[in-house]
Amino acid sequence: MATIGHILFYAGILGLFCSTGFLVLALYSVMRFRAVPKQQRFTFFPPVTLFKPVHGMEPRLEENLESFFRQDYPQFELIFGARQQTDKALAIVEQLRKKYPKVPVKIALSGEPDRPNAKVCSLEKMVPLATTDYYIFSDSDVRVEPSYTREVIAPLEDPKVGMVTCLYRGVPTGGPWSRLEALGMSVEMTAGVVSANMLEGMKFALGPTMAGRRDAIEKSGGMSVLADYCADDYILGNSIAELGYKVLISQHVIDHIVLNRSFRDSVLHQVRWMKSTRFSRPKGHFGTALTFAMPFGILGLVGGLVMESPLAGLAVFTAAVLNRIILSLATGWGVVRDPNSVWYCWLYPLRDLMGFCFWVASYRGTTITWRGELYRLSYGGKMERVAAKQDSGPVTVDHLA
Repeated sequence: MATIGHILFYAGILGLFCSTGFLVLALYSVMRFRAVPKQQRFTFFPPVTLFKPVHGMEPRLEENLESFFRQDYPQFELIFGARQQTDKALAIVEQLRKKYPKVPVKIALSGEPDRPNAKVCSLEKMVPLATTDYYIFSDSDVRVEPSYTREVIAPLEDPKVGMVTCLYRGVPTGGPWSRLEALGMSVEMTAGVVSANMLEGMKFALGPTMAGRRDAIEKSGGMSVLADYCADDYILGNSIAELGYKVLISQHVIDHIVLNRSFRDSVLHQVRWMKSTRFSRPKGHFGTALTFAMPFGILGLVGGLVMESPLAGLAVFTAAVLNRIILSLATGWGVVRDPNSVWYCWLYPLRDLMGFCFWVASYRGTTITWRGELYRLSYGGKMERVAAKQDSGPVTVDHLA
């Protein structure tokens, strides 16, 4: 038993050493990111098209969509996409269109998707309606400030920049599971992105915001090549980077509204995200295991108890807890300014442990559930629908003045 205890204890210390190395890397990355001065004056204001796929009602949907109507930008248009005219989200769009009559709005009705990624299928019908050469793709569950468009578009004045993306803070909508998932967005996601950006530059984009020029997006293959992939944001950003363009992180941080309030929905969503990462970036995903701290803290604690050295085990466990609290404060507040990462930093060690469990679960099976449908993933990030819905009719396009 003593030998087993020693193995567990020293395995815990080794793992904690690796996660502490990641913490140091994250802290340095945060300092570098914060050292970049935020642009105050803007002189680049090309006409912009903002694309917003919607699908049914979501918590805070009206508030989220309205934030895009309120953009402090001289010339922009909004294009919304839905499967059917009866989609309840379009009723919200109609109300906002009447409230902001000076904002040009178009709606594309795509029908039921004929390829696995329904959002991309919708975007395929939306993009041809654009009248500008500058695009911003964003999800329906994000909220932005009026300065969003000018801050996100500004770096694209440089022809070497092909895409701009945004970090985000998670905004819970009620309940403990929503809060824990939001913490993961603000801390775990942010730490990973700023660290990757420092080590090799951005080679991918983040789905809640992807801004680019028409020419760069078309050179990458456009929307059609993304419709068979789960992580379409990663594929698009990576394709543009492979063309030799820069992918940059904007200084504008957006709010990402957490839609999942129940334990089941939250777990399914986070495992699906982990599993899509596993298939899109298998090597990087495998190494993610060493960025977690709490599993190794628990390993050290158990090893200490088995060795009959409880204080030594408690020391390793306490070091792991402090490690995660520091990470929560440094990235959650230091980068994305999420107040919850300060008030609930004591809760982040639990979220870290959950994140490790999601990572383990990502290696179980090849299927995911997305909006009630079952898909099978393959390496490279492609997916195929296992249980498809029947097509409900032809594609139509409706324009709103």
